[in-house]
Amino acid sequence: MIPKSLRKTVENAILKEAEEIGQKVYAIAICSNHVHIVIESTVERCGYSVGRFKRAATKALRKYGFANRVWTKGHDKRYCYNQNELETRIAYVQSHRD
Repeated sequence: MIPKSLRKTVENAILKEAEEIGQKVYAIAICSNHVHIVIESTVERCGYSVGRFKRAATKALRKYGFANRVWTKGHDKRYCYNQNELETRIAYVQSHRD
């Protein structure tokens, strides 16, 4: 579980990693035991971005002494095929922000 005090650290690490790989983030919410993120589709596989985000967040957490296991294997991905679906997903993610 990600302590509430470190959730902004996780968010910042993911956003920084996204910027470094040129990945547009539409919305992000860090919850106690998972992350919601809406990203723009790229030529890279979704799993590539997710793996980079998990590693960046874990590295950031380790700097604060967080030694617990953070992530499970895999991820859930859902595609948006039109503007309405994208806006619905963004609203869903934003509703999970503290």
